[in-house]
Amino acid sequence: MTSDFAAGNYRFIPAVFQYSAGAAANPGFEVERVRFDRPVALAEGFAQIAKYIHAAGRPLTSFCACELRSPAAFTDEGFRNFNLHYVKTLGEWGIYDGTTNPVARSNVCPEIDPPAEPSFYAFSFTRASQSTAPSFVIAGSGESLEGGATYAERTVRYRDLSPEGMKDKIRHVVATMEKRMGAFGFGWKDATAAQTYTVHDFYPFFAEELVRHGAARSGLTWHFARPPVIDLEYEMDCRRVLREIVI
Repeated sequence: MTSDFAAGNYRFIPAVFQYSAGAAANPGFEVERVRFDRPVALAEGFAQIAKYIHAAGRPLTSFCACELRSPAAFTDEGFRNFNLHYVKTLGEWGIYDGTTNPVARSNVCPEIDPPAEPSFYAFSFTRASQSTAPSFVIAGSGESLEGGATYAERTVRYRDLSPEGMKDKIRHVVATMEKRMGAFGFGWKDATAAQTYTVHDFYPFFAEELVRHGAARSGLTWHFARPPVIDLEYEMDCRRVLREIVI
Protein backbone atom coordinates (compact mmCIF):
# COMPACT_ATOMS: atom_id res chain seq x y z
CA MET A 1 0.00 0.00 0.00
CA THR A 2 1.27 3.45 -0.88
CA SER A 3 0.15 6.94 0.11
CA ASP A 4 0.35 10.19 -1.81
CA PHE A 5 2.32 13.16 -0.50
CA ALA A 6 0.81 15.82 -2.73
CA ALA A 7 2.96 18.63 -1.34
CA GLY A 8 6.07 16.82 -2.55
CA ASN A 9 4.68 15.35 -5.80
CA TYR A 10 5.52 11.80 -4.78
CA ARG A 11 4.06 8.61 -3.39
CA PHE A 12 5.53 6.77 -0.43
CA ILE A 13 5.31 3.50 1.46
CA PRO A 14 4.22 4.22 5.05
CA ALA A 15 6.60 2.72 7.62
CA VAL A 16 7.84 4.23 10.91
CA PHE A 17 8.02 7.78 12.23
CA GLN A 18 11.66 8.28 11.23
CA TYR A 19 11.32 7.29 7.57
CA SER A 20 9.15 5.74 4.89
CA ALA A 21 10.06 2.49 3.17
CA GLY A 22 10.35 4.21 -0.21
CA ALA A 23 9.34 7.18 -2.34
CA ALA A 24 8.37 7.35 -6.04
CA ALA A 25 7.80 10.46 -8.15
CA ASN A 26 4.29 11.18 -9.38
CA PRO A 27 3.59 11.48 -13.13
CA GLY A 28 5.07 14.69 -14.50
CA PHE A 29 7.93 14.59 -11.98
CA GLU A 30 11.19 12.73 -11.48
CA VAL A 31 13.56 12.06 -8.62
CA GLU A 32 16.95 13.76 -8.70
CA ARG A 33 19.70 12.38 -6.46
CA VAL A 34 22.44 14.69 -5.21
CA ARG A 35 25.54 13.30 -3.51
CA PHE A 36 27.91 15.42 -1.47
CA ASP A 37 31.56 15.06 -2.43
CA ARG A 38 32.26 14.72 1.30
CA PRO A 39 29.72 14.02 4.06
CA VAL A 40 28.20 17.16 5.57
CA ALA A 41 27.17 17.33 9.24
CA LEU A 42 23.43 17.11 9.82
CA ALA A 43 22.57 20.76 10.57
CA GLU A 44 24.79 22.15 7.81
CA GLY A 45 23.55 19.43 5.49
CA PHE A 46 19.94 20.42 5.98
CA ALA A 47 20.92 24.04 5.26
CA GLN A 48 22.74 23.11 2.04
CA ILE A 49 19.88 20.85 0.94
CA ALA A 50 17.36 23.66 1.48
CA LYS A 51 19.53 26.02 -0.56
CA TYR A 52 19.89 23.51 -3.41
CA ILE A 53 16.18 22.69 -3.54
CA HIS A 54 15.19 26.35 -3.52
CA ALA A 55 17.72 27.10 -6.28
CA ALA A 56 16.02 24.39 -8.35
CA GLY A 57 12.74 26.25 -7.94
CA ARG A 58 11.22 23.55 -5.78
CA PRO A 59 9.55 23.63 -2.35
CA LEU A 60 11.24 21.96 0.61
CA THR A 61 8.39 19.45 0.63
CA SER A 62 9.91 17.95 -2.53
CA PHE A 63 12.65 16.41 -0.33
CA CYS A 64 11.89 12.69 -0.66
CA ALA A 65 14.93 10.64 0.41
CA CYS A 66 18.35 10.88 2.02
CA GLU A 67 21.40 8.79 2.81
CA LEU A 68 23.13 9.39 6.14
CA ARG A 69 26.46 8.39 7.63
CA SER A 70 26.91 8.01 11.40
CA PRO A 71 30.03 7.54 13.58
CA ALA A 72 29.00 4.15 14.99
CA ALA A 73 26.03 1.82 15.36
CA PHE A 74 23.38 2.91 17.85
CA THR A 75 21.64 1.08 20.67
CA ASP A 76 17.87 0.85 20.26
CA GLU A 77 17.40 3.82 22.59
CA GLY A 78 20.20 5.82 20.99
CA PHE A 79 18.72 5.26 17.53
CA ARG A 80 15.30 6.45 18.67
CA ASN A 81 16.79 9.58 20.27
CA PHE A 82 18.70 10.36 17.08
CA ASN A 83 15.56 9.91 15.01
CA LEU A 84 13.54 12.23 17.26
CA HIS A 85 16.18 14.89 16.62
CA TYR A 86 16.34 14.20 12.87
CA VAL A 87 12.60 14.58 12.23
CA LYS A 88 12.42 18.03 13.87
CA THR A 89 13.69 19.68 10.69
CA LEU A 90 11.29 17.65 8.55
CA GLY A 91 8.50 18.97 10.73
CA GLU A 92 9.70 22.54 10.21
CA TRP A 93 9.76 21.91 6.46
CA GLY A 94 6.11 20.79 6.45
CA ILE A 95 6.99 17.18 5.63
CA TYR A 96 6.63 15.29 8.92
CA ASP A 97 3.28 15.82 10.63
CA GLY A 98 4.19 14.23 13.95
CA THR A 99 3.00 10.79 12.90
CA THR A 100 3.66 10.10 9.23
CA ASN A 101 7.00 10.61 7.51
CA PRO A 102 7.09 10.25 3.69
CA VAL A 103 10.89 10.62 3.36
CA ALA A 104 12.84 7.42 2.58
CA ARG A 105 16.23 7.03 4.26
CA SER A 106 19.38 4.99 4.71
CA ASN A 107 21.67 5.55 7.69
CA VAL A 108 24.85 3.50 7.93
CA CYS A 109 28.17 3.60 9.77
CA PRO A 110 31.45 3.48 7.83
CA GLU A 111 33.86 1.03 9.44
CA ILE A 112 36.91 3.01 8.33
CA ASP A 113 37.18 6.81 8.55
CA PRO A 114 33.65 7.43 9.87
CA PRO A 115 32.34 10.99 10.27
CA ALA A 116 32.69 12.64 13.68
CA GLU A 117 28.92 13.16 13.86
CA PRO A 118 25.83 12.07 11.90
CA SER A 119 26.13 13.50 8.39
CA PHE A 120 24.45 13.61 4.99
CA TYR A 121 26.00 11.53 2.22
CA ALA A 122 23.28 12.15 -0.38
CA PHE A 123 19.71 13.33 -0.76
CA SER A 124 16.92 13.14 -3.33
CA PHE A 125 14.05 15.43 -4.26
CA THR A 126 11.39 15.63 -6.94
CA ARG A 127 11.36 18.06 -9.84
CA ALA A 128 9.16 18.57 -12.90
CA SER A 129 10.02 16.35 -15.86
CA GLN A 130 8.84 15.77 -19.41
CA SER A 131 9.95 12.16 -19.19
CA THR A 132 7.41 9.42 -18.65
CA ALA A 133 10.04 7.12 -17.13
CA PRO A 134 9.37 6.26 -13.49
CA SER A 135 11.84 7.05 -10.71
CA PHE A 136 11.98 5.92 -7.11
CA VAL A 137 14.20 5.49 -4.06
CA ILE A 138 13.81 2.51 -1.74
CA ALA A 139 14.86 3.04 1.87
CA GLY A 140 17.66 1.04 3.39
CA SER A 141 16.81 -2.08 5.35
CA GLY A 142 18.87 -4.45 7.44
CA GLU A 143 17.95 -8.01 8.37
CA SER A 144 15.23 -7.09 10.87
CA LEU A 145 11.56 -7.97 10.71
CA GLU A 146 9.11 -5.09 10.71
CA GLY A 147 7.26 -4.62 13.98
CA GLY A 148 7.39 -3.03 17.39
CA ALA A 149 9.73 -5.43 19.21
CA THR A 150 13.37 -4.62 20.01
CA TYR A 151 15.91 -5.20 17.27
CA ALA A 152 17.32 -8.17 19.19
CA GLU A 153 13.89 -9.83 19.10
CA ARG A 154 13.25 -9.25 15.40
CA THR A 155 16.67 -9.63 13.80
CA VAL A 156 17.03 -12.55 11.39
CA ARG A 157 19.70 -14.96 12.67
CA TYR A 158 20.55 -12.61 15.56
CA ARG A 159 24.33 -12.56 16.19
CA ASP A 160 24.77 -15.48 13.80
CA LEU A 161 27.74 -14.78 11.51
CA SER A 162 28.02 -18.32 10.21
CA PRO A 163 27.78 -18.82 6.42
CA GLU A 164 24.22 -20.08 6.84
CA GLY A 165 23.36 -17.13 9.06
CA MET A 166 24.72 -14.57 6.61
CA LYS A 167 22.94 -16.27 3.71
CA ASP A 168 19.61 -16.01 5.51
CA LYS A 169 20.25 -12.37 6.41
CA ILE A 170 21.04 -11.50 2.78
CA ARG A 171 18.03 -13.45 1.52
CA HIS A 172 15.74 -11.56 3.89
CA VAL A 173 17.11 -8.16 2.88
CA VAL A 174 16.83 -8.90 -0.85
CA ALA A 175 13.23 -10.00 -0.31
CA THR A 176 12.52 -6.77 1.58
CA MET A 177 13.84 -4.71 -1.32
CA GLU A 178 11.64 -6.69 -3.72
CA LYS A 179 8.58 -6.21 -1.51
CA ARG A 180 9.13 -2.47 -1.30
CA MET A 181 9.67 -2.03 -5.02
CA GLY A 182 6.65 -4.23 -5.61
CA ALA A 183 4.46 -1.82 -3.62
CA PHE A 184 5.10 0.72 -6.41
CA GLY A 185 4.68 -1.89 -9.13
CA PHE A 186 8.41 -2.18 -9.84
CA GLY A 187 11.14 -4.78 -9.52
CA TRP A 188 14.87 -5.30 -9.96
CA LYS A 189 14.48 -4.95 -13.74
CA ASP A 190 13.56 -1.30 -13.13
CA ALA A 191 16.34 -0.38 -10.68
CA THR A 192 19.28 1.63 -11.97
CA ALA A 193 21.41 1.21 -8.83
CA ALA A 194 21.70 -0.99 -5.76
CA GLN A 195 23.91 -0.48 -2.73
CA THR A 196 24.92 -2.89 0.02
CA TYR A 197 26.34 -2.11 3.44
CA THR A 198 28.28 -4.71 5.40
CA VAL A 199 31.74 -5.41 6.79
CA HIS A 200 31.37 -9.15 6.14
CA ASP A 201 32.32 -11.23 3.12
CA PHE A 202 29.17 -11.87 1.12
CA TYR A 203 30.88 -13.09 -2.06
CA PRO A 204 29.93 -16.76 -1.47
CA PHE A 205 26.27 -15.73 -1.80
CA PHE A 206 26.64 -12.98 -4.38
CA ALA A 207 25.71 -15.00 -7.47
CA GLU A 208 22.85 -17.02 -6.01
CA GLU A 209 21.17 -14.52 -3.69
CA LEU A 210 21.83 -11.26 -5.55
CA VAL A 211 22.81 -11.70 -9.21
CA ARG A 212 20.27 -14.43 -9.96
CA HIS A 213 17.52 -12.29 -8.45
CA GLY A 214 18.46 -9.38 -10.70
CA ALA A 215 19.73 -7.23 -7.83
CA ALA A 216 23.03 -6.57 -9.63
CA ARG A 217 21.46 -5.68 -12.98
CA SER A 218 23.37 -2.40 -12.95
CA GLY A 219 26.20 -3.68 -10.78
CA LEU A 220 26.29 -3.46 -7.00
CA THR A 221 28.00 -0.74 -4.95
CA TRP A 222 29.51 -2.13 -1.74
CA HIS A 223 30.00 0.35 1.09
CA PHE A 224 32.25 -1.03 3.84
CA ALA A 225 29.87 0.06 6.56
CA ARG A 226 27.61 -1.31 9.25
CA PRO A 227 23.83 -0.88 9.52
CA PRO A 228 22.81 1.77 12.09
CA VAL A 229 21.82 -0.51 15.01
CA ILE A 230 24.19 -2.76 16.98
CA ASP A 231 24.14 -6.41 15.82
CA LEU A 232 22.60 -5.74 12.42
CA GLU A 233 25.10 -6.99 9.86
CA TYR A 234 23.75 -6.53 6.32
CA GLU A 235 21.76 -3.72 4.71
CA MET A 236 20.73 -2.71 1.20
CA ASP A 237 18.92 0.07 -0.61
CA CYS A 238 18.14 0.59 -4.29
CA ARG A 239 16.74 3.17 -6.66
CA ARG A 240 15.69 4.09 -10.16
CA VAL A 241 17.02 7.61 -10.70
CA LEU A 242 17.96 8.96 -14.13
CA ARG A 243 19.39 12.26 -12.95
CA GLU A 244 22.26 12.16 -10.44
CA ILE A 245 24.82 14.81 -9.55
CA VAL A 246 27.75 15.30 -7.15
CA ILE A 247 28.25 18.65 -5.40
